[in-house]
Amino acid sequence: MTQTAMSLNTDAKTAIAEALNQSVAETAVTTMLAQNFHWNVKGMAFGPLHDLFQKIYEDHFVAQDDLAERIRAIDAHAEGMLAGMIKRSKVSEHDGHATDKEMIKMMQDAQETLAATLAGCGELAAEHGDTLTEDLCIARGQEHEKFAWFLRSHLG
Repeated sequence: MTQTAMSLNTDAKTAIAEALNQSVAETAVTTMLAQNFHWNVKGMAFGPLHDLFQKIYEDHFVAQDDLAERIRAIDAHAEGMLAGMIKRSKVSEHDGHATDKEMIKMMQDAQETLAATLAGCGELAAEHGDTLTEDLCIARGQEHEKFAWFLRSHLG
């Protein structure tokens, strides 16, 4: 049965909010990773990579807000502390000292991690009848898979 945000039971809200907070954390860390690589990329592919990393961090910045607002819509707490996000995230920070190919591979891995996290969140939402969260997760997962494909294409 399809549920609205306010018709979800407490256990469903808690589980979905936890999965969404995981998604927000990984999106936030990946946003900063992309911005760091945008600032520090160099080499023959500087121009296209500089632009691609910017597209990624701009997309992810908006996505963080969309995910956090969904958490609030189900009447749960959206975690907003960077230290907590870094600790929770399966995506790691990087100091930006890397070759362009290393940056591409790290960002590709981050995109694939995000796609998997969002797929899991969407499945959990579906189990609880929360089609709106499921839809958000599907849409976001598709974006991350598209970015992973763009990045893979740079590596040949």
